[in-house]
Amino acid sequence: MQYMIQMNVPADQWDVMMSSFSRDDMQLMFDYMETLNQELTSAGELVEARGLGGPGLVKTVRAADDGQPRVTEGPAERGRILAGYWVVDVKNEERAVEIAARASACPGPGGKPGNDPVEVHAVPTGPPEA
Repeated sequence: MQYMIQMNVPADQWDVMMSSFSRDDMQLMFDYMETLNQELTSAGELVEARGLGGPGLVKTVRAADDGQPRVTEGPAERGRILAGYWVVDVKNEERAVEIAARASACPGPGGKPGNDPVEVHAVPTGPPEA
């Protein structure tokens, strides 16, 4: 079964959060995530993983009435922004939750576990049953 595991952070706090990491803190975070990704790859569970940039790199697109794209800068809605994600293929939801807990424990400023909220989404294999 595939699951999407995603980390979301407050969009309006992105810059403050990122500036609270020292260079060493940032390297510790990257090393932690790289180790997690390598372990998932070795176990044959990793489908894809990406870290994303902050709200300054986001564009929101909506189709105009004539079908042409209407582009605005920034996230579609105020609140949280997707900071990164993993798509994993694991035996059950319990394993996906274990991986999410590992991601949540990623070191933050000062090397302390961030314990940030991490969402686990089942990826359906087809349309919902009626």
